[in-house]
Amino acid sequence: MGTVQTVQPLDPVRAGVVAAARRALGPVGAVLPVSFTALPPVTAQVAAAVRLERAGYRAAWTNEVVGGKDALVQSALLLAATRRMVWGTAIANLWARPPQTLHAAAAQLAEAYPGRFVLGIGGGYPEQAAAVGREFGSPLATMRGYLERMDAPTRPAAPDADHLRIVAANGPRMLELAGEIADGALPAGLPPQFTARARQVLGPDRLLVVGMQVIPDADHGRAREAARERVAAALARPAYAAGVARLGFPASGTGGVSDRLVDAVVAHGGPDAIAAGARAHLAAGADHVVLLLQPGVDFAAGVDRLEELAPALTGTG
Repeated sequence: MGTVQTVQPLDPVRAGVVAAARRALGPVGAVLPVSFTALPPVTAQVAAAVRLERAGYRAAWTNEVVGGKDALVQSALLLAATRRMVWGTAIANLWARPPQTLHAAAAQLAEAYPGRFVLGIGGGYPEQAAAVGREFGSPLATMRGYLERMDAPTRPAAPDADHLRIVAANGPRMLELAGEIADGALPAGLPPQFTARARQVLGPDRLLVVGMQVIPDADHGRAREAARERVAAALARPAYAAGVARLGFPASGTGGVSDRLVDAVVAHGGPDAIAAGARAHLAAGADHVVLLLQPGVDFAAGVDRLEELAPALTGTG
């Protein structure tokens, strides 16, 4: 995998903010079930947030593409509906709004709910850039420019309220950028070997949140085949295939997608199996593992699954 380039340590103030976030987030959280065809009513989202907090999750996360919903507005609604739960964006899509607007929105949430909001930022996909009339360009240059412009002066100025910024980083160069100009990183859909590499790059003081794909199903064989289909779809993206190959995972075996890759990338089976997957990422250096259900899952059924997993997962550490 080559030499791992580490980044400069955070200053003591930022390191303290990260340490506080680690305590608040806890070891495992969950992304609200994702649908790309229909947004659940606000009442259903609020009810889900309350249920997940009561189940023991100390943090939950929201997704965003471009259009359909605004992850920062959604976070505001769900922060107001819960008592102590931390909410994060996984991820706020940089094509959805100007950088200064994202900074102002995040700062307002941090002012209203101190210590309860984490801003995850991601570069999305070329079709999302095209949807707003932009060229996708170089993901690395685009992310660097966006993060640098977030703190540009505005009138009026954004609230002076601290919040964490972490960057979606599934490749080595984006990971180094996250360590250079953000508070941490949020890789997703990768094996614990990448988590270990990410921790080496980020050093001990930055926040490492890991998105872990999960397929809860008491029938282990059925769960593994569903996991295999999910990995096969991911491998259709050349960057993903190259990334797992760099980590020593051949994409295919004699029967198609290798069992070794499937088992490393998707936690599948009953609650204990999924808890074991979370523990593997935590042992590799993650501060917080986020459960990612299959996109398109029915919202109500997905919340049920997350609630059922909570007893095995919320005490994982």
